Amino acid sequence: MEIFERIAGIILPVFITIGVGYGYARFRGDSVKSDMASVNRISMSVLCPLLVFTALAAKDFDVVHNSTLILAGLLISIGSGILAWPVARLFGYDVRSFIPPMMYNNCGNMGLPLAILAFGQSGLSAAVALFMACNLVYFSIGIKIIETGRKGPRTPFLGFLRSPMMLAMMFGIAFSIAHISLPAPLFQALKILGEACIPIMLFALGVRMLDINFKSWHIGVVGAIVCPVAGLIVAWMLDGALTLTPDQRGQMYLFAALPPAVFCFMVAEQYQQEPDKVASIVLLGNLAALVFVPAGLWLGLR
Repeated sequence: MEIFERIAGIILPVFITIGVGYGYARFRGDSVKSDMASVNRISMSVLCPLLVFTALAAKDFDVVHNSTLILAGLLISIGSGILAWPVARLFGYDVRSFIPPMMYNNCGNMGLPLAILAFGQSGLSAAVALFMACNLVYFSIGIKIIETGRKGPRTPFLGFLRSPMMLAMMFGIAFSIAHISLPAPLFQALKILGEACIPIMLFALGVRMLDINFKSWHIGVVGAIVCPVAGLIVAWMLDGALTLTPDQRGQMYLFAALPPAVFCFMVAEQYQQEPDKVASIVLLGNLAALVFVPAGLWLGLR
């Protein structure tokens, strides 16, 4: 009973914050979208990169210690896409719409706050390491899948490394490896700014839910199940193959159980790659997280 109370204490604050964002958007109507556009831009360009940088550059983050966990994140993201491929073929889905959301889970908006609630502040750096691994897979392999067979300009293979998030990851890892320490007041200021993005991302996720509908419910239901199930299958296989600490093991299972990221919908909209279907996958996937995230936490916290 104690473990279920702990799981409830972990997930309820996250979903309540998402619900507040959704309620605010319902109350304010369409005007909230323009309000949140600037907030999201600041969050993705400044606050989230600072969160990533300070977590990786912190004194308690050890690249070598977390290397196995980073490997697990890479394998779960790639493995989920591989397991989802025959499902897409079976149901006749366009792999460009179905596979990328299976590879890129909500390890930012939902995963980071869940990791802090489950493992404390010390768990943030490990969660950021998994976030980094997932981003590497999605912005390289995932984007290439979306661009397959499309006309027009394509993203250079290493072009994703120029994004603020990836630059923050590279600088954070460099600072960690070189054991470079920023002056304490400066580091604390950057950390405060970075951590501000966690509630903002959850609130923004609730606002984004207002735009998503159930029109393409079939692919949404399938995607909502396949994403966490495929992730948990790969995590279960890795559990016996990789040497992880108890906290790392818990982080791995939590990461594997997360739903598709809202960002996948934004990318599908940008590429006009069946955004309504991707939106359905994201919406139903995040609703299904009420079942799969507790399952992942139970597996990881046993």
